[in-house]
Amino acid sequence: MSPHEPQGKLTEMLGVEPEQAGELRPLLGASAARHIERSTGTQAAANVLLATIAVFAVAYLAKLVLVTLLLSVLLAFMLEPAVSLLERTRMPRAVATGIVMLVIAILLYLGGYYIYGKTMAFIDELPKYSQKVRKIADEYREKAKKLEQTTASVAPVPPPDKNTVKVQQETNWTEYVTGSLGSVTETVLAVSFIPFLVFFMLTWQEHVRAATVMLFKMENRNTAYVTLGRISKMIKAFMLGNLLIGLFTSVLSIIVFFLIGLPNAFVLGFLSGFLSLVPYLGVVLAMVPPLIAALGQETTPEILVIVLTILGLHLFAINVLYPKVLGRRLQLNPLAVTIALLLWGWLWGAWGLILAIPLTAAMKILFDHIEALQPYGAWMGE
Repeated sequence: MSPHEPQGKLTEMLGVEPEQAGELRPLLGASAARHIERSTGTQAAANVLLATIAVFAVAYLAKLVLVTLLLSVLLAFMLEPAVSLLERTRMPRAVATGIVMLVIAILLYLGGYYIYGKTMAFIDELPKYSQKVRKIADEYREKAKKLEQTTASVAPVPPPDKNTVKVQQETNWTEYVTGSLGSVTETVLAVSFIPFLVFFMLTWQEHVRAATVMLFKMENRNTAYVTLGRISKMIKAFMLGNLLIGLFTSVLSIIVFFLIGLPNAFVLGFLSGFLSLVPYLGVVLAMVPPLIAALGQETTPEILVIVLTILGLHLFAINVLYPKVLGRRLQLNPLAVTIALLLWGWLWGAWGLILAIPLTAAMKILFDHIEALQPYGAWMGE
């Protein structure tokens, strides 16, 4: 704190000129000056707390809009290298963006069609697994029945009172379906905006960045430009790093699934590899597709190999690949990441878990370039 800062706070609180504040400071005494400084610090902390609450309130209320915007930003950063590559051939950026998005749409359609065909084939083969599934279900049903009989013998249920009138509330299925359709309709409407948002973000990238920098005062524009550049590099590194890690785990999963004779090893390995990237829940989600496909196996070694493979790849990716590929770019300590996942997961559910890490890393970059928030950025760092 500079020697002129307390005098500036004193001037602001007393509403006098700086010269008068300098004369009043000795009269007030050191204790009164310290009291004013403490009250000013308390007021600043209260302002930060209120601003934080306001930000999270907006994030909760505008969840659908913000998630749509952030997903569009991530997709735009993912496609930007391909657009820049086409632009080097002297192709207009709008045309290059349209070609890239058209190619992505075709690949998504072909991939969806292939996965749909494999899913239908798997459903057709489900009767082969019916005996195995029925056997497992019967075992759990018998255990539940024995538990119910044991509970009834220990604490018998008293006979119902004959004078008791039972009132059964009828479920309003129309209202339930209508409410669900409303939510689905809003989600589909928001998703339909993503292609247009990505297109305009790619074609107007330089204009948006320059216009954003111009929003700041002249003395702060250089800091704003550097901050946006660092956030841009961080997001690119985050997307590329996750893509490389997902491909690595997918290839190894495909090889293992093929060696143990798992049906549709390519699709299952690809899904398992990229589902493993979901923070915390990834290891569980990655096990679901191959374990369902392994229901028809008569022995348990294949299931054990699947579980150990996915668990080992997940631990290797989290403890080795992530620090090597993304650690330097994100510069977040594990405690900050865990709190961010908890907080954003509570606010936005599954999408919050996916977006928590890039959001928190971007916030740290902002904090590092704002003098008043640098202590918070240092706390979030390694």
